[in-house]
Amino acid sequence: IHMAQVTLHGSPANTNGELPAVGSQAPDFRLVDGALNDLTLADFAGKKKLISIVPSLDTPTCATSTKVFNQKLGGRSDVVVLVVSADLPFAQGRFCQAEGTADVKTLSMMRSRNFAKDYGMLIEDGPLAGITARAALVLDENNTVLHAELVGEIGDEPNYDAAIAALG
Repeated sequence: IHMAQVTLHGSPANTNGELPAVGSQAPDFRLVDGALNDLTLADFAGKKKLISIVPSLDTPTCATSTKVFNQKLGGRSDVVVLVVSADLPFAQGRFCQAEGTADVKTLSMMRSRNFAKDYGMLIEDGPLAGITARAALVLDENNTVLHAELVGEIGDEPNYDAAIAALG
């Protein structure tokens, strides 16, 4: 399996694989929402999905990207913005209240790292081992990948315009 390499402040870290390719079917997932329910892709059937994968909401870049996606996509009924991190649902909820990002749906890897593994995003070495690198994925209504960006430097923001353009 080919691993992707990202950097954290210039120091390299390897992920367990690569993001799902554009044109492929996104793997299903089981992630935990703010009410501690397990959710899967089927829970968002019929909507386009912007999946913002972040190491933790408690970092400045993650906070910024969540606010930007909330602001730019919050009004769209055809799109759901999913922010996936290793933070516990309680911390995710506190963040969203504090930052006013109510239109974003936070999902936690609290019960399993399978999402990170299946999406090729699990960091395997370095100080962030065990959580995810940063990426932006766009899926259509049928969970076909329309856009996939692995952010090379974990401290950088994703390309918002490219992700939003992919949503059409």
